[in-house]
Amino acid sequence: MATTTPNAAAVCPDPQYKEVRGLARGLSLLRSLNQMPGGMCSTSELARTCGIHRTTAKRLLETLRQEGYVALGERDGQYRLSRMARVLGDGYQERAWVSQVALPQLQAHATQLLWPCNLATFEAGWMVLLASTRKQSPMAHNHALLGERLPVLQTALGRAYLAACSSERLTAVLADLRYRQKECNVTEADLQTVQEIIDQTRARGYALSADVQNARFSSLAVPVQCDGTLLGALNLVFTKNALDTEAIAQAYLPKLQALAKDIGETSISWIDR
Repeated sequence: MATTTPNAAAVCPDPQYKEVRGLARGLSLLRSLNQMPGGMCSTSELARTCGIHRTTAKRLLETLRQEGYVALGERDGQYRLSRMARVLGDGYQERAWVSQVALPQLQAHATQLLWPCNLATFEAGWMVLLASTRKQSPMAHNHALLGERLPVLQTALGRAYLAACSSERLTAVLADLRYRQKECNVTEADLQTVQEIIDQTRARGYALSADVQNARFSSLAVPVQCDGTLLGALNLVFTKNALDTEAIAQAYLPKLQALAKDIGETSISWIDR
């Protein structure tokens, strides 16, 4: 049987607020499940390990399952950790380069870039927003939401990312997008034209989203790479049709490319390759 870990009260003996017992018990179940072989265990054993009544443990586990943090195991009454629970711990290490390197550099260059700049990475069929200068940019029309999911094929961020992928990685990403077509709002027409867009992006040297219909803004984007590891993409957002794309690229692309290069090179000590 796995050993138990200290509870919140032991870590913080004089809490300012009263403990939320249900939350504490749920976290205890997750910790215990994480220590089990393969991250899988029966309800009864988890209840004994955590000192919780079996019915209570079952109710908490079902709540965690509905929220996506655990899933049913191989046998009746078993539960296992889901990928969502596992990435809770992975997230800090994976995204440390964002908080320690990318965000400070983005903020330092916000005035120089003038237009809002966003950093995103590919995750489960979307480009996920990790950092933004929209709050610092005098030209921003709205504030980006960190964690916001953006379409891969219709955004400059996604196109820059795809264009920077190795052939093996690109094949895998496109296969994943095809599999996730419905949940990622990817059409068959999108998939038919994606290679042409990638070829254009590679030939141009940067990605554009000016061709996307019914969009108020355009953007150009470049990849962010760290010693051969593709981290994500960096874009610059500007008002569509109000500005000449070539003029924007001439004025700001070198600055954006230099920033992406600096972020990539200085992130090396934070990346687990």
